[in-house]
Parts: sequence; structure tokens; C-alpha cells
Amino acid sequence: LPIRPVNLPWVIDPEQVRATLKVEDLLLLNDLQATAYGVLTLKPADLCVLNPGAADPQGNIAVLAAGTGLGEGGLFWTGSRYAALPSEGGHVSFSPTSDIEVGLWRFMWDRFEDHVSWERVISGAGLPCIYDFLKASGRGEEPPWLKQELAAGDPAEVIARAALAGSAPLAVKTLDLFVSLYGAEAGNLALKLLATGGVYVAGGIAPKILDKLKAGPFMQAFLAKGRLRSALEA
Repeated sequence: LPIRPVNLPWVIDPEQVRATLKVEDLLLLNDLQATAYGVLTLKPADLCVLNPGAADPQGNIAVLAAGTGLGEGGLFWTGSRYAALPSEGGHVSFSPTSDIEVGLWRFMWDRFEDHVSWERVISGAGLPCIYDFLKASGRGEEPPWLKQELAAGDPAEVIARAALAGSAPLAVKTLDLFVSLYGAEAGNLALKLLATGGVYVAGGIAPKILDKLKAGPFMQAFLAKGRLRSALEA
């Protein structure tokens, strides 16, 4: 059957691809399945370790990647090798865990009406939404120069750049909340998959905000799972 990606105006017809490439056997993977297999090729120098944990060489592995959307997936040991799990976990319902996140959920619900997913919050499109919420709820003033830059460029890039430079408190608060939410959902995925083999944060956004990911709020939110905190520490 033809495949319609959520965030792209494409229709991918496997039969058409098969005929064009003149192949008999064709297997299509989504991006996070491919990313998960890519994790298996990484060397220590390719990684930035946020939490060393305790190694389990055959444990389940979780992979999540914020970029255009929020991809989630994983790997499980088959007895001889790892196999990737397909998933649409980024589209599950966003679950707030604090008063400010409840306010964000209400703001997002008014904007999207039918469903507020984690992808709506943790993605390139989610960062400006968080910014709009903080501004609308009186949690920061928007400097005139930032307003001009937002109108002229990509909002997510402008906000992230201002946040990393520390030049606009509202942008700093936005990225801090984004990073905390990213950590929370990483912890959710780690528990769902019992990812004792590791949790890998991939995607286009993470390398650009690496200093923020290492600063603390990501891991604080990742570990904040009550009685299962010790499992996530490992």
C-alpha cells in the first residue's frame, strides 16, 4: 500500500519503487529503524555520554530523535543479533508533570484542538510553540530585536541561537523547558522498552544544543520517575 509520511508531502508507493529500481525484494524502513541500526556502528568517539549507567551488552536499546518531528524506536536482541523495532511513539499523547507543563498542554490543546502529541512539543516546530506559550503566559518579555529575527528567519533556529548565547531570557527559558521535556520523554521510552542496553538521543536538534543537554535539566527529567529512578540511573 502507498505510504504517506506525516511530516512530508510525499506518497511512497513500494510497487513503483520496486519497478523503478528493477528489484524483486524490497523492504522499506522508517527513519528511526534505520537510525537504530546506525547506532550499532557507533564508536565511543562518536558519542557524548550524558549518563554512563551499567552496560548490558544484550539489553534492549531505545533511540529517540527530535528534528522535523519526534522519532522513537529501539533494538532488541534476537539471540544472535539486534533487530530494530518500528514505532510511531512520537505521536502518543503528551503528558504534563508540573504546573507549567499543564499550562503548556492547555495552550497546545487550544492551538491543535484534537490531539497534543509529544512530537508537537519536542521537535523543530515544538520549540516555537513553547516560546509562544511562555510569552503569552507572561513568563518573559520578547526583545524587539528578537521579534524581528523571528519574523525573518527560522523560529526554532533563532530561539535556540538566542538561548545558547544567553542574549534573551525568554529564549533561555524556552530551551530549558524544551530540554527538560526531551529528557522526560527519553525516560518514558527507556521504561517502555526496559532499555538496559542504552538510550540514544539522535536527530538534528541534539548536536546543536549539546551544551544544554549536558547542563542538567535533561537528566533530571529523565530520572524523575519515582520508584523507578534507580533503574534509570543504571
